[in-house]
Amino acid sequence: MSAVATLPSVSGKLTAQADLAKLVWFKSGGPAEWLFEPKDIEDLQEFLRNLDPETQVWPLGLGSNLIIRDGGIQGVVIRLGKAFAGIETVSKGTFEIDNALICGAGAPGISAASMARDHGIAGMEFLRGIPGTVGGAVRMNAGAYGREICDILESADVVMRNGDLATIALADMGYTYRHSELPEGSIVVSTKLRGEEGDPTTIGAEMKRIADEREASQPLRTKTGGSTFKNPEGKKAWQLVDEAGCRGLQIGQAQVSEKHCNFLINLGGATSADIEALGDEVRKRVKANSGVELQWEIQRVGDAA
Repeated sequence: MSAVATLPSVSGKLTAQADLAKLVWFKSGGPAEWLFEPKDIEDLQEFLRNLDPETQVWPLGLGSNLIIRDGGIQGVVIRLGKAFAGIETVSKGTFEIDNALICGAGAPGISAASMARDHGIAGMEFLRGIPGTVGGAVRMNAGAYGREICDILESADVVMRNGDLATIALADMGYTYRHSELPEGSIVVSTKLRGEEGDPTTIGAEMKRIADEREASQPLRTKTGGSTFKNPEGKKAWQLVDEAGCRGLQIGQAQVSEKHCNFLINLGGATSADIEALGDEVRKRVKANSGVELQWEIQRVGDAA
């Protein structure tokens, strides 16, 4: 793909050699060969239907939990914008809601939590602690504070790589810890989340507790990617990292956070290679110290420089 002529026409926005570093939390990494921001679901369907099947597509949410390597991403990165960020309640009668939300995949988790609170839907408070989009959370079965997306998801609408729109029920998501079996190249566009009846004041108090705890324990005001490694069965990743002597460990301008050992941070000029190398060095030291092989939670995509 070297010219716009090789791509299907769109109603949304297509950008060549798009700067992805500004779109991700680490503020590092190379460009996308193409960045597509569809106008609506139909625009996305038509684009994928007419795109060369050999062309890779990759969805981008808010850019948390993500390392884009310095050589960038070949093919098409698809970013769902405001048209995919709507959230609606589900009615079960004239004056009652159904304790469920229909969330566009581009909606931030915090927005879904706030909508649930405002309508007295409990069980979604943990979304206040998930920094990405609802679509990204559905894809990776994101979780925090004792709950996961699989606890509240009823179904997801997905545009397949061939452009078909499908509804996938919870039972068919293939969820395990921080993993789903969504088809390769598919894009989550909408989700149905179900909670239970609750008191808005109580829900709001729990959301505040989560927000305060995150602020106190995590380096939220730095260039970071969120939680770096999955928690091994029965253990805490941050504790294993700390016990291996990695708190504050640095490669180039990438550092293991002093505040929370399961966060890597960009001190200002880190390359994605620095950040990934630091993560791999942490894994090596943890394995040598405890025998535990940490698994990346942060997704690493694209080509090396």
